[in-house]
Parts: sequence; structure tokens; C-alpha cells
Amino acid sequence: QVQLVESGGGLVQSGGSLILSCAASGFRLDDYAIGWFRQAPGQGREGLSCSSSRDNSTWYPDSVKGRFTIFRDNAKNTVDLRMNNLKPDDTAVYYCAAVRRGSWYSCSLNGMDYWGKGTLVTVSS
Repeated sequence: QVQLVESGGGLVQSGGSLILSCAASGFRLDDYAIGWFRQAPGQGREGLSCSSSRDNSTWYPDSVKGRFTIFRDNAKNTVDLRMNNLKPDDTAVYYCAAVRRGSWYSCSLNGMDYWGKGTLVTVSS
């Protein structure tokens, strides 16, 4: 069964750090571009990072650049999102998603092949 499962969410204070993990079953992540997205209460889903399946290229929006880092562990078949200097505005449900043979520009809300169910991150002030 093809599945993506996120873990690592929780409650953290402003300025703190968290590592979210996305684990795949039923397929190999190294053949897929992996994106991390989030959806805050009452808002639309937004992209946070995209890791290419073809090389080491990545993408981040300005809102998280320098604070968030995407990290692949092909041996474990996981992709982490390392988040530093978290702010209350980072409170959201975080999702990982995969698109086959994609590049750093391939991660889009309508273009992913698989989605996880999300993990909640709450940042207190």
C-alpha cells in the first residue's frame, strides 16, 4: 500500500525548533520530488519546500528561507523538514507530498501524486 506518514509535530515555544519527518511505504522516495506544505486555520494550503528527485536542488519561499531545511535520508526512505526559530504564525497542519520524477519546481498543490494526512504544529508566544 502506497502511503506517506508525517510525524514530529507538537507544541513548541516561539523561537524553538522542531523536526518533522515524512516516511514512505510502498514506494521509494528517491524517485520522487518531495514537498512540504502547511495549512493554518482558516487559510489555504501553502508550499514550504520542495526537494528535487533529479539532483540536490531545493526551493523555499521567502517566508521560511533560512529557517526551514528539507533533508532526505534515502536509506531510511524519509524526508525531514527541519524548522528553526519558529513563530506563532507557523502554527498549522503540516503535510508532505510526493510527485514522481519531479524537480525543485514540481511541487504544487494540484500536481502531487501522493499526500500524507498531516501533523499539527503549534507555536506558542
